[in-house]
Amino acid sequence: MINFAEIITFVLYFVFLMTLGLYFYRRTNTVEDYLLGGRRLGKWVTALSAQASDMSGWLLLGLPGAVLLGGLNQSWIAIGLLIGTIANWLLVAPRLRVYTERTDSITLPSFFEERFKDPTGTLRIFSAVITLFFFTIYASSGLVGAGRLFESMFTIDYQLAVLIGGAVIVLYTFLGGFLAVCWSDLFQGALMVVAVTVVPLIALNHAGGVSGVGAAMAEAEISASLIPPGSAPILAIISTAAWGLGYFGQPHILARFMGARSVGDISKSTVIAVVWVVFSLTFAVAVGLIGIPLFPELSGPASETVFIQMVRLVFHPWIAGVLLAAVLSAIMSTIDSQLLVSSSSLTEDFYAKVLRRDTSPRELFFVGRISVIVIALIAMGLAMNPEATILGLVSYAWGGFGAAFGPVILMALFSRRTTWKSALAGMLTGTVVLIVWDAVGLGAVMYEIVPGFIANFAAIFLGNAITQQQDTEILAGFDEQVSAVKAEL
Repeated sequence: MINFAEIITFVLYFVFLMTLGLYFYRRTNTVEDYLLGGRRLGKWVTALSAQASDMSGWLLLGLPGAVLLGGLNQSWIAIGLLIGTIANWLLVAPRLRVYTERTDSITLPSFFEERFKDPTGTLRIFSAVITLFFFTIYASSGLVGAGRLFESMFTIDYQLAVLIGGAVIVLYTFLGGFLAVCWSDLFQGALMVVAVTVVPLIALNHAGGVSGVGAAMAEAEISASLIPPGSAPILAIISTAAWGLGYFGQPHILARFMGARSVGDISKSTVIAVVWVVFSLTFAVAVGLIGIPLFPELSGPASETVFIQMVRLVFHPWIAGVLLAAVLSAIMSTIDSQLLVSSSSLTEDFYAKVLRRDTSPRELFFVGRISVIVIALIAMGLAMNPEATILGLVSYAWGGFGAAFGPVILMALFSRRTTWKSALAGMLTGTVVLIVWDAVGLGAVMYEIVPGFIANFAAIFLGNAITQQQDTEILAGFDEQVSAVKAEL
């Protein structure tokens, strides 16, 4: 049944997003403004934007659904992500902020090319192809989440729900670019953490407290232990916690580091981000556990609506509308980022470098906005299958970026001697291993990011053993960025 209080809440939320897009439309004048916000994000915007764009709809839909079906052992996903978050902020963020500014890079592919001085452009083009491929899949997962949300709330057709959600996201991303996306993420990140904390705390009483949850898990034979069932629990833990490896290669998160105002701000943002992640992941797991006695009928893809069902069960419609807007916030905060990064790859790494080298800044600015629409339409097409699961789509795309880019980013920031050939070999190897591993069904044994990540590193180390970087300009540039980071911290 349609609830008009929830509809009004959502309309007001949409109006807010459109207003934000129009506001920054007037303050976005260059390609760097549109894609990186002029590198002037403050500590709060950097932190909450990075984490809100990271967690996406799977935080409130996919992760609780996995815990609802699999039990407490699924929380290794959250543990791995927490470790990965901390490592990413401490290891990658400061150096990437300095190095991308010194190489005048506003996309990850352009950074790879400038950092390793690839004379052929192959490294940049291939990394742009990877970005577009995996982000299209990633964005489709968010649109699946939008479909689940609107279908559940407004009893409308799933495909129509996907189209409505996609249209709203495209419009304000198209208008305001990076600044609109990041400032909306600031509000969305705050709303997400409040919602995911408050909802399970209130719902726990309806579930009969901790004892009621434990009894329901025992009755349904759902694991209450961190040790996964099966003959190889250690392998299962490694596979699940390996989600944390993906952080080093996520372009939409790394873009926030690149757009930060200073390295000093990144240090402050790190504390904010880690606190946000601890609260968000802990209570997202709690939503899944508390949902076991409340919604025993949920199974399959429907399990990913447990947060939605919980909100509607325990809150007044007006309050529920606000809290359910948090689900939309989680979905939008990631899709808008993915659309923007994909747009930057199309404009900066294809259009300007391959198709029209003499393009004007104004033309490039226009192409960037058109690219948002094109990529969104493709993602909408992929999201039209109502049987798709959010966690499954996110898992593949997340693993793809981690296996393809993670080791290359780390070597770019911490290895003086890595050459562009070694970086390209690692990227190719990691991507191929991940795709093949999943295609032959080995993903059921071990999450494909693990072999892909290891293979990428192995290829880079092998390449460096054969030939090391000898270019004095590259070596001097590496030393300069290390000194600059130390000076700013």
